[in-house]
Amino acid sequence: MPTLTSAHDLITAVPFLLGFHPTESIVLISVKADSIGLAMRIDLPPSLDGDAIELLAHHFLRDEAEAALLIAYLPDGREDGDSLLISLGAGLIRSGVEIQESIVVQGGRYRSIICRDEACCPSTGKSLPAIESSHIAAEHVMAGIPMPYANISELVDSLAADTSSFDPDWSEQVNTFYISDDAEEITELRRDGVETMDLLLDEFRMGHGASEKLLAARMIGRMSDVQVRDYALGVHDEDSYDLYFTMWRELLRMAPRGFVAPIACIVAAMAYEGGDGALAQKALDRAIGDDDRYPLAGLLRRVFNAGWPPHSFAEMRAELHPKVIAAIFE
Repeated sequence: MPTLTSAHDLITAVPFLLGFHPTESIVLISVKADSIGLAMRIDLPPSLDGDAIELLAHHFLRDEAEAALLIAYLPDGREDGDSLLISLGAGLIRSGVEIQESIVVQGGRYRSIICRDEACCPSTGKSLPAIESSHIAAEHVMAGIPMPYANISELVDSLAADTSSFDPDWSEQVNTFYISDDAEEITELRRDGVETMDLLLDEFRMGHGASEKLLAARMIGRMSDVQVRDYALGVHDEDSYDLYFTMWRELLRMAPRGFVAPIACIVAAMAYEGGDGALAQKALDRAIGDDDRYPLAGLLRRVFNAGWPPHSFAEMRAELHPKVIAAIFE
């Protein structure tokens, strides 16, 4: 994961860490071994009480964070950014988490509340950088990862069904790759699902996205099998997270009725693990809208509502993944 060496780098990186430009939010980023760990976003609250701060600190402790980076995105008219961050920072410090940077963003400007050097941190703040020309943007574009959405609403809209998903011919094509529980060649079909996942990720890595419609149909259809879905749940790591997340979101938009739930659950799980509980819940809405009795959707809803730390969720899927591999290949 990247290392951020300045407030400028931090402000530039946040939209890429979240997938969208945050507004009216508090963003919390954990740091361990001088690298970025978990990135979390919460809606900007009217105030932060002790219980809320304790819960956020708990997430950092479960992530084994050594330090934190805090950013408050305020609308015009809010004047309590400093006090919110000071209260939050004090709670994290009490839990043993150092505060490396604490920034207020408002009115197109950002300022550190920690740095008091007027030469580098003027009290009036600095203009927000244009992230499009940043080195972080260049790295993401070269990796085939799209630029961040303008806001969370656009990100949520990115989960909505594309009009092409309602095409009967497309639905029929996807259905040809459906895996029945009693299929005689089920092991070969499951292995084909894993191979398809690798091939499609290569397409995204090269910047082609899901332009190979037959390959996309094959992937969506193979996800009907529980073991292929569970393989997808655990296949990504820190280096491949962004590409996989982009891939599953695009496939979710393309998935026809009856094939939405498994892919929506993968998107929900990845969003939650990435610290965006709001997007995770929206993805689950799509899964349950497709199949209100889909077991994994109900399980994930209970996990999310119980406030499981994302780090624990990642550990759980990492523990299960070798068993899924063994079931498919051994």
